[in-house]
Amino acid sequence: MKLRFMSDIIITPRGSHKHSGHLTFGPHHSRCALGRGGVTRTKQEGDEKTPLGHFPLRRIWYRPDRVMRPHSHLPIAEIAPKSGWCDDMTAPFYNRPIIRPTRFRHEALWRHDRLYDVFIELGYNDAPPEKGRGSAIFLHLEKNNFNPTLGCIAVSHNTMSFILRHAAPGCFVHIQRG
Repeated sequence: MKLRFMSDIIITPRGSHKHSGHLTFGPHHSRCALGRGGVTRTKQEGDEKTPLGHFPLRRIWYRPDRVMRPHSHLPIAEIAPKSGWCDDMTAPFYNRPIIRPTRFRHEALWRHDRLYDVFIELGYNDAPPEKGRGSAIFLHLEKNNFNPTLGCIAVSHNTMSFILRHAAPGCFVHIQRG
């Protein structure tokens, strides 16, 4: 029987840089990267800060040409070359997945740097989205030895694998002050 933890994934700023963090999920402890500006209670679009709070895991996204479909009890979606995420405050679908090309500003999910080969969409500013409060807050893969993110949480492949195996509906990410 596969062990699943219903506990929260706890993210705490820790280290000598604003973007350094620590992740705890059940027995698993690891390093993580946060936004370049650290953490904040008042997230704004483009501020490069990670929002403080308690956010549900919405769904797993993965790139099928690079990774196998994850085994998880969470909803799963495939990324395609035209997949994007809208970060344009003037768009009617702000902070939502979109199909590219589009005239609205967006982030491409099909990336060369492997950051989004597999990631978890967090339920931040999405029920419903408030324009300007931040978009595309994900738990994704790290790069270049845990460089800062633009507001997301970045983890190692090993940590992502652990989370994918053990996260279940009802699991939250709790981002707290250090």
